[in-house]
Amino acid sequence: MIRDNSAISPVVASIEAENLSVVLGGHRIIDIPSFRVFPNEVLAIIGPNGSGKTTLLLALAALLKPEKDNCISYWGQPVKYGSDILRLRRQFAVLFQDPLLLSGNAWNNVTLGLRMRGVKKEEINLRTKKWMERFGIVGLAKRQVKTLSGGEAKRVSLARAFVLQPEILFLDEPFAALDSPTRAALLEDFESVLRETRVTTVMVTHESNEAIVLANRVAILMKGRLRQVGTPKEVFSCPVDEEVADFIEVGNIIHGIVVSQNAGLASVAVNGINIDVVSGLAPGTDVIMFLRHEDITLSLLSEHVMQSSARNQLPGKVVKVFPTGSQIRITLDCGFPLVSIITTRSYEEMGLAPGKDVISTFKATAVRLIIKTK
Repeated sequence: MIRDNSAISPVVASIEAENLSVVLGGHRIIDIPSFRVFPNEVLAIIGPNGSGKTTLLLALAALLKPEKDNCISYWGQPVKYGSDILRLRRQFAVLFQDPLLLSGNAWNNVTLGLRMRGVKKEEINLRTKKWMERFGIVGLAKRQVKTLSGGEAKRVSLARAFVLQPEILFLDEPFAALDSPTRAALLEDFESVLRETRVTTVMVTHESNEAIVLANRVAILMKGRLRQVGTPKEVFSCPVDEEVADFIEVGNIIHGIVVSQNAGLASVAVNGINIDVVSGLAPGTDVIMFLRHEDITLSLLSEHVMQSSARNQLPGKVVKVFPTGSQIRITLDCGFPLVSIITTRSYEEMGLAPGKDVISTFKATAVRLIIKTK
């Protein structure tokens, strides 16, 4: 469930970075002209390995000093890396991929930050019980952390963060290294907590599903630079270029050339096959078509009836089948490779298998055109 954007202020940013640069070992890891995180939003940073995601997170969390002073502001105030930095950091909570629990029991780990800040015992007990109950670990209070499972340890670290009532929450791959059922259950609980608390959150993830479920906005980081920032729908449906489209891996990337144009409906040629696309691009334009796997429907050639409103109905042959949980990834040969994702039930009902003839159908509006750069 994607969170409501209505409460996000477009004026005062929780975090604002201008000309943010981070240099490590003589190499410029991060180079970002402008970046903002707004109150109450969840912003997910995704990108390839080595793109600088964790470095950016550490800089935004005031745990890594940028190349220049005064390039990051919190609530409109430039950060100063001096005696006040500890006070600022206490308004944040940071969770890393490893839960980083100390020896002892779960209760002592959750209460650690409150005890270090001198919070009264009664308040510590109330807040700790609340958050351990919220994450379903109150029964683990006396358990030694070395005996906890991976999912239990993650829940303890989350409770330890939320008990501090942070102004901003930073997470680096928070659900990594968990098995699928444990990850799914924790993700559901975490989404519910974010929706209830509306705490401003910046998270690094390599899982597009986590970004889609949790985030108001997604930032694509490549080679230390922001390539695209937008809602999950904008980023995963309309990538800005071929490199971003290739990274997000949720659609087909097809090279072609516009061969005709008629009142906003373009015909794009791909290996001698014409595909209709809603676009005003002129004939002769080299383009890259981005078409989401889920936007392609399949029907058997023997049963196909030309009654769909979709303009593109291409005959093809199944060449490869790959199960992905409850769905099946089907690779077709339509004169060019085309991948569709359908449910396992649909796959079984149609009796699909390599060599089967099918019709792939998709709307002209489903195709996103990206002008190919030379």
